Amino acid sequence: MAKENTFDIVSQVDLQEVNNAVNQALKELQTRFDFKGSKSGITYDGEQITLVGDDEFKLKNVVDILEAKMVKRGINLKALRYGKIEPSARDTVRQRVNLVQGVDKELAKVITKLVKESKLKVQAAIQNDQVRISGKNRDDLQEIMKIIKGHEFNIPLQFINYRTF
Repeated sequence: MAKENTFDIVSQVDLQEVNNAVNQALKELQTRFDFKGSKSGITYDGEQITLVGDDEFKLKNVVDILEAKMVKRGINLKALRYGKIEPSARDTVRQRVNLVQGVDKELAKVITKLVKESKLKVQAAIQNDQVRISGKNRDDLQEIMKIIKGHEFNIPLQFINYRTF
């Protein structure tokens, strides 16, 4: 009987690394001279990051610090979705940042369309927030990985669970 090979295409962010990056950014905010006496800060509740700055310029600096720490911790910045800058309490401005977790239905359809257009003997199946690619030939699966990597998506994608049954 022929063996079946599969892998999953997902978009995941390591939440512990996000927490570490936020903590490092907070430490830097507390020690930097240009933030002395500032009401600027960062909070993270496990799902969403909230950035606070005295004004839009300070908020931009907070964003830059956070992004630098995220990159150092290996978090792709495509996983961050910035909300609108809105006025907040005590004459500050606030911006919410959402983390992208999972492949949404529209992007999953685009991925399955790319797989079908490749004319390789593989199948693509949408499963909740991931796409499973399966086929008999490992080389075809690796070719699909190349095609997906070569296409520009607005979220970071990872290939996991590479298995042979």
